[in-house]
Amino acid sequence: MAIEKFSDFVGHTIAKIERFDAELIFTLSSGEKYKLYHEQDCCESVYLEDVIGDFSDLIGMPVLKAEEVSSEENPEGVPAPEYQGSFTWTFYHMATFKGVVSLRWYGGSNGYYSESVDLAKWIDGYEYWERIHC
Repeated sequence: MAIEKFSDFVGHTIAKIERFDAELIFTLSSGEKYKLYHEQDCCESVYLEDVIGDFSDLIGMPVLKAEEVSSEENPEGVPAPEYQGSFTWTFYHMATFKGVVSLRWYGGSNGYYSESVDLAKWIDGYEYWERIHC
């Protein structure tokens, strides 16, 4: 079962999660690797604002829930940045029997650039990340 979007993680087992600033790399028990990140362009900023939960709750158990939700409204209780033009909040919720992890990404731009989070797959034979969802 190929992963083409975040919700396709359901049924897969995650062996390892690595975080590098605003990149998360998910290694599945099958050895496949996927990355959540943002393909940076000129006049925008997209970053991982917050992680709620413990990544260890996702390791070694089949994923029961993998959901992506976007909003163009600021979450309740989260102060807006000093300057805020066009923006998108993207939330990723992932759950196993052990627990739930929620990722909160913030994307802001001048309105002409992408504010989305990208999903890529590591292609072993060619040693590069192929963007599969953005």
